[in-house]
Amino acid sequence: MKKLAVVVMVFTLLLSFTAALMAQEKAAEPVKVVHKYVGAAKCKICHNSPAKGEQYKKWSDSKHSKAFEVLGTPEALEVGKKAEVEKPQESDKCLVCHVIGFSAPAAAKDSTFTQTEGVGCEACHGPGSAYKDMKVMKDRAAAIAAGLNIPDEKTCLGCHNEKSPTYKEFVYADAVKLIAHPYPPKTEK
Repeated sequence: MKKLAVVVMVFTLLLSFTAALMAQEKAAEPVKVVHKYVGAAKCKICHNSPAKGEQYKKWSDSKHSKAFEVLGTPEALEVGKKAEVEKPQESDKCLVCHVIGFSAPAAAKDSTFTQTEGVGCEACHGPGSAYKDMKVMKDRAAAIAAGLNIPDEKTCLGCHNEKSPTYKEFVYADAVKLIAHPYPPKTEK
């Protein structure tokens, strides 16, 4: 009877020890952070003054800001017909490049985000929920660690490629000059 009690006690201790180790391992696993799209209005707060480069204004005056809107034009309907798309503003084929975060789950979209803003800041710079705060943005390394993407040619080629039914030759070096929005702005001497 004593042997049975000892066996049960050892078995119980072994189970407890195993459970504690498993809990420790689980706690050590990195938590996957879901960065959320917050929308260009959140970027505008800091990125719209002339002294800081008017990045928001430059975007809002660009074709990128009209990317969703353009899908509702008669021209887009004609292009859509050729690509067997009846409603470009509702088609996966079009929206994947004409809106931000099209394929992202709803959980990755903040209540401030609207898909109809077209190709906004976060299309190139990544979902901004974790890096949008001024304290983070003032530290480039911290902003990158919080999800800020520094776009490059590969970023642009995700949409500016031969899959587009309206594709025109894309020269990154020329295109990047058209959308340049340095922060802080470069001053001419």
